[in-house]
Order: sequence, then C-alpha cells, then structure tokens
Amino acid sequence: MYTLSSKLKLFSIILMVVGLLGLVYGFIAVPSTIEDVKEMMASHGEHGETHTVAEQLKSEVGDEENGLEFVPSEHEIDTERTDDVETEVAGTETAGHEDEHYEHVLHQLQNKPWAAVYVAAFFFFMIALGALAFYAIQYASQSGWSPVLFRVMEGITGYLLPGSLIVFLLLVFSGIHLNHLFLWMDPEVVEHDAIIQNKSSYLNVPFFLIRAAIYIAGWNIFRYFLRRNSLRQDDAKDNYWFKKNFRLAAGFLVFFIVTESMMSWDWIMSLDPHWFSTLFGWYVFASMFVSGITMIALVTIYLKSRGYLAVVNDSHIHDLAKFMFGISIFWTYLWFSQFMLIWYSNIPEEVTYFVTRIEDYGLLFFGMVVLNFLFPLLLLMNSDFKRVNWFVVMTGIIILLGHYLDIYVMVMPATVGASWFIGIPEISALLFFGGLFTFVVFSSLTKAPLLAKRNPFMKESEHYHY
Repeated sequence: MYTLSSKLKLFSIILMVVGLLGLVYGFIAVPSTIEDVKEMMASHGEHGETHTVAEQLKSEVGDEENGLEFVPSEHEIDTERTDDVETEVAGTETAGHEDEHYEHVLHQLQNKPWAAVYVAAFFFFMIALGALAFYAIQYASQSGWSPVLFRVMEGITGYLLPGSLIVFLLLVFSGIHLNHLFLWMDPEVVEHDAIIQNKSSYLNVPFFLIRAAIYIAGWNIFRYFLRRNSLRQDDAKDNYWFKKNFRLAAGFLVFFIVTESMMSWDWIMSLDPHWFSTLFGWYVFASMFVSGITMIALVTIYLKSRGYLAVVNDSHIHDLAKFMFGISIFWTYLWFSQFMLIWYSNIPEEVTYFVTRIEDYGLLFFGMVVLNFLFPLLLLMNSDFKRVNWFVVMTGIIILLGHYLDIYVMVMPATVGASWFIGIPEISALLFFGGLFTFVVFSSLTKAPLLAKRNPFMKESEHYHY
C-alpha cells in the first residue's frame, strides 16, 4: 500500500494556502472604477512599464487609418482649449471616447482573476478527464501492457469529482452574473446582437447548466463504477468484474466522445459566441488526452522513484512516452488544420479568432506550438530517450506547461482581451489547483493497493518488454 508522505502532504497544503492568499489579493486588487484604471495606467507610465493594457490604450486611439479618432491626453485637452465651439465639441467627443475605452479596460481587468481561476480549474480538471479516457481505452482494447498502471490512472481520475464540481460552480457564478466570462450571458449584449440571438435556443443559461450537469454526472458515475469494479476484481474468483468493466468502458467511450465535444463547445468555444470550428472538439480532446497521459507518466515515475511499482519497467515508461509523442503530433495536426483552413479561407467572422490571438497573444500563441510540438518531437523522437526517466519527466513538464498555455490562449482573448499579463492571479490559481490536484490524487492512491491483483492481463503486464 502506498502511504502519502508528510512532506508531499505539507507541500500540497502550502501550495493551496499560498495560492488561495494570492487569489484573494488578486480579487481585492482589481480596479473598481474608471479612476482606478487611469491611476493604474499613470503608474505604469511613471515606472516605464509596457504592460499590454497600456499598449492597448495607445493602439486604440490615434489610428485614423483604422477608422479610430485621435484621442489626446488629458494634459493636451486642458492646454489646447480655445473659445472655438467646434474645438470644444471635438474635445468633448474625444474625452468621451477615452472614458469609454477606460470603462472597457475596467471590465477586462475585473474579468482577469475570474479568467485566471477558470483556466487553471479547467486545466487540472481536463487532466483527470483525459486520464479517465485513456484508462477506459485500456479496458475496452484489453491491452496487455498497461494493467500495472491501472491504479495510477484511477488515482489521477480521483480528482475528476472535485475538479468538475469546481468548474461547474464557476459556470453557475457566470450564470448568476458574479462574473462576465461568457458574453452571451449578458442580456444587454444579446439584445443588440443578432448572431447571439439566433443561437439563444442553445446558448441560454438554464439549458447550459443542465447540459453541464449531465456531462459531469455521467463522467463521474462511469468513473465510480469503473473504480468499484476494479477493486472488486482484486478479491474475485473469476473475471466477472473485469468483463463488466470491459462493457462499461466501451459504453463510457461512446458517451465521452459526444459529451466531450459538446463540453468543449459550451465551456470554451462559447466564450467567443460569434466564432465556431468543426474541429474544436477534437482539438480540445487532443490537449486533454496528452495532458492526462503525461500526468500518468509523471506520477508513475515519481512512485517508482519512491520504491513503489517495482514491476513497472522501462518498457512501460517507453510506451507512455510513445503516447506522449504521438498525441503531441496529433494535437499539432489539429492545430494546423484548424488554423490553416480558417486563415486560408479568410472569412471575416472566422479569421477574427486568430487575428485577435496573433496580434495580442502572438508570443503565447506561437510559443505553445513550440512547447507542444517542437520540444516533444525533438526530445522523444529517439526511442532510447523514451526509456530515460528524467528525460521523460523534463518533456512531460514542458508538455503540461504548453497545454496550460493552450487553454490560456483559448480563454483569455475572449474574456480579458488585450488587457492580459501573467501576474499574481494566474500564478496563484496554478499554485492552488496544483496543490489541490496533488493532494487529492496522492490521497486517492493510498486507498487501494498499487497493483490490480486479479486482472487477467496482470502477468503479461508484469513481464512486458518492448
């Protein structure tokens, strides 16, 4: 039996406490008035900082080629007044435009801590769901190499219940307007937006939350029975529970592929309600799947380094690394297919999704491709490297960081716009949910033996060599 070490337990608690304190500060530090935003901009200017917020203010004013009027600074307005009526009117209009912009930035900054929490909450939730999908595939395909890793997979999926409930709570908060992450939930916006009105039969709060509840209930019910049957198989005298899990896994995968696609439309794509992509469900799935497999590899290597899972050998790690490599290539294929087809067709209502991300998030947008494709390609292409634990760990950390940025780039442009920067809320959210994930997963691992004793493929798995 695995025992949660006091050091790991303390480490996870410290992460949660530090993260929670940072999140509290992040919410408190959010500007509440336009004057606060102006002071923030002035403070950034005094210290010579070049935050994206300040850059956005400069870019949105004074660009006549893009149809925007020049907005002089407050000092210029005060010193250039004349008795000419037209000048006074022009000054009033530009001042009004400037106030509208500051109000827009205010709303974006107020969204920022909520968006940071949403990104981190979804990221760790999707790792657990991706691990559950991989676990079900092993049962449905009756794989002979992987049963020695089943309890690791079950431990990671232990985070699915708390992780999905947290995400659901954030969706409820959006539905009751405690935050404004989802534009289509704002009645004033819908009233003046014909596109969103045409989608209102699907994009409405009651139906949205009902769908979310169905997804979450289904995933967790399937996980509960898969775990329960796996534990019962340990004491069984035949393969009854294994066969039951085989059928259950096949049914889960049908349910999963439908609900995962709908979930990605609802929870991510609807943040940009004017945009859609027929590849988006697969794209999110690829990110989820490779993140879940990567976490399985990292947890397995950690447990093995602590003296557990003695039957896990280099061939098991090699196969996990192969999946990390292969799904990273699959993710890149989907990323490029979605990007290339939309960019090449150059339809305004479609291409605007990428224009926003390239202009305001260019470093992250292309940087995540380097992290999610180039690094796995270079580090894991050699078969020998897949058997080196520290090499797999290094690559795994890079992959997880890359897919966190992937979720970040999906969420932030729609919720925060150009007013983004990675600060205390983002780091604190990662620390809090990382600590919670660590605590829940490793606590779950203590509740059952780390080897599924009566699995009919266990002997094959223990002696697996590739």
